[in-house]
Amino acid sequence: MKNGMIECSVCHSKLVSPSPKSISRAYDRHRSKVSSKQRALNVLLVGGDCVLVGLQPILVFMSKVDGRFKFSPISVNFLTEVAKVIFAIVMLIFQARRQKVGEKPLLSISTFIQAARNNVLLAVPALLYAINNYLKFIMQLYFNPATVKMLSNLKVLVIAVLLKVIMRRRFSVIQWEALALLLIGITINQLKSFPEGSSALGLPVTTGAYVYTLIFVTVPSLASVFNEYALKSQYETSIYLQNLFLYGYGAIFNFLGILGSAIFKGPGSFDILEGHSKATMLLICNNAAQGILSSFFFKYADTILKKYSSTVATIFTGIASAVMFGHTLTINFMLGISVVFISMHQFFSPLAKAKDDQQNGVLDRMNVQDSHRSRDSSFINMAAGANEEASHRVGPDERQPLLPT
Repeated sequence: MKNGMIECSVCHSKLVSPSPKSISRAYDRHRSKVSSKQRALNVLLVGGDCVLVGLQPILVFMSKVDGRFKFSPISVNFLTEVAKVIFAIVMLIFQARRQKVGEKPLLSISTFIQAARNNVLLAVPALLYAINNYLKFIMQLYFNPATVKMLSNLKVLVIAVLLKVIMRRRFSVIQWEALALLLIGITINQLKSFPEGSSALGLPVTTGAYVYTLIFVTVPSLASVFNEYALKSQYETSIYLQNLFLYGYGAIFNFLGILGSAIFKGPGSFDILEGHSKATMLLICNNAAQGILSSFFFKYADTILKKYSSTVATIFTGIASAVMFGHTLTINFMLGISVVFISMHQFFSPLAKAKDDQQNGVLDRMNVQDSHRSRDSSFINMAAGANEEASHRVGPDERQPLLPT
């Protein structure tokens, strides 16, 4: 480079050398575009998830008749998976028609078989989701909708532990403290929430409720972590094709559950449309939309963000259940909500990642200093060599030729 120009070593043409400042500005513009798109996607995902997750326990509560379900919960889960399979097929066909020339066809048999082999891990979260979807109905028999929503927030703590163990994800101390605050907020909300004298499965309601809560928290947490791992491990595969496998596995597992129920309860329970109403149809549509939205969370965002967005839905669920069903919003619920939102703000605060950023900044400064030192030392060596060469006197023997003449 000479006089701000760069000369090509091949064609010897000269170009203006970009300054470090212009390169930095170009990088910042690129990073802001990417982050703004990601932020917009996160806002859309969180907004949609809040509405759908908030409506889910309310629709389940509306589906009960005299405190019980007239339909089989497994049939609702099966119809939900069928609806999601149909949606995945429609979107896959739509995506295939928009493919460009030369791209690998999505609807070919070879592509389908190869993708099915690569995404076989999706069968694990599909099985766990089938169990969890049944537990959602069981939980509604012993808790009001707002309490169910708060209990589901316990999944965030379990998911964080699973992400650290399974996916080796790192969390700062501030983020762990935020998760502890989340647990405290949920505990505050649960104080004196169990009616005395009632029972579940022959056990006191507190014991039965805690058993269901443990399963209700662990199973979907495992499903979420495995789902995120499976979707992101095959990132190049179309999300609609992955959803087709996931929902197909889910439909198979729920259908097996219906067969098992028909064996133990008789052929009459095989009627999957028995006892359904308009509320259950809305519930099926809501569950299908919620499952589809969750797949975008797991592949393009983060599981922690998905669970924290469900926390935001707690306010909507609590207020709606109080207005529609007369449930009382206690002071414990309001205090718990406040602590939960403080936790969420702390977890996603820039201060939560300040320690890592400072460490990265120190490493960058050390690298810059090392590079400067290496350049300075090389310049000193060059200068010393030049001085030595300039001060070197040629002796009479050195003037003689090296080869005989």
